Amino acid sequence: MAAPDVLAPARLGPVSLRNRVIKAATFEGATPDALVTDELIEYHRRPAAGGVGMSTVAYCAVSPEGRTERRQLWMRPEAVPGLRRLTDAVHAEGAAVSAQLGHAGPVADARSNGAPSLAPGRSFNLLSMRRDRAATAEDIARVTAAHASAARIAAESGFDAVEIHFGHNYLASAFLSPRLNRRDDEYGGTLANRAKVALGIARAVRDEIGGELAIVAKLNMRDGVRGGLEVEESIEVARWLERDGSVDAIELTAGSSLLNPMYLFRGDAPVASFAAAFPWPQRLGLRMFGGRFLHAYPYEPAFLLEHARRFRAALDLPLILLGGITDRATMDLAMAEGFPFVAMARALLREPDLLRRIARDATTSSLCTHCNECMPTIYSGTRCVLNQPG
Repeated sequence: MAAPDVLAPARLGPVSLRNRVIKAATFEGATPDALVTDELIEYHRRPAAGGVGMSTVAYCAVSPEGRTERRQLWMRPEAVPGLRRLTDAVHAEGAAVSAQLGHAGPVADARSNGAPSLAPGRSFNLLSMRRDRAATAEDIARVTAAHASAARIAAESGFDAVEIHFGHNYLASAFLSPRLNRRDDEYGGTLANRAKVALGIARAVRDEIGGELAIVAKLNMRDGVRGGLEVEESIEVARWLERDGSVDAIELTAGSSLLNPMYLFRGDAPVASFAAAFPWPQRLGLRMFGGRFLHAYPYEPAFLLEHARRFRAALDLPLILLGGITDRATMDLAMAEGFPFVAMARALLREPDLLRRIARDATTSSLCTHCNECMPTIYSGTRCVLNQPG
């Protein structure tokens, strides 16, 4: 059977996409009042006009304390008018649009949010320089219900899909991690117990919106840290999601925003630029010890493919390949390997019209250098620093 054409229309659950390329979620840094701005709308309109099949809005927190910091968008009725303007703008360019839903858990900045960060257990958090609060069963039930409510708001706002964030050691991912989750109750110990938060959230979202929107789970294949979630256990979680029927696809990711963020990004580690983006004393700490936190990993095309192949062999569910997707040859490789969708992010920051250019000329090469200097700009408006203004 011939591999599908990456630029041909495809279905993702109940949604028809004009092609199989998704703009992956990248925190935009464009919501100073935790509400949609013209800058956020333009951020997603550009790649939609540039030809992607769907753009993913990140990061739509499900509750105030679930934000990474206080300026981050969170899903509430007051957000609907702005979100509707955003979805209308993306639809006008011919693309679909997805809302990434999640709770940052231990990655949340308690100091900025004015509320304790939730985690599987009580521990000192180097990101906020405060202690996390161990999530109770009541907290878990509240956060689960908040995901369902956020999905309903997404539907009311005109989104075509929701992406539930089970990666990067945010709350659900932290519960999956043997390193971060050392509980001895019904949410700790065995993988089945550690997966209850993620599986419960996915089921609650499906029960709330049924087949109105496509539902994607963004799942860590591995955390990239010693003692963290590994591929074997993650495959089992993916099997449970597939068996439950709660999601239409899984986007495969990796890394820990809490412990090893560069494991996802690959390429240069911009320690100096990150340090410059923080106030004292975090700036001094990053200058001195940032190399221990921001490890540099070599970049290569389709750098998550090796692990992703194991998921493809174990599952029938549609899988979205992320990581090092920047040209037609890599997209075609993903299709040939059985991945019906691909996702890209940094390359579209550099060139929002990259896909349209690839459609005109299959030999087009991305100008992205994988310098990762875009990463520290999340605090002032995410952008490619190599692009000239105007």
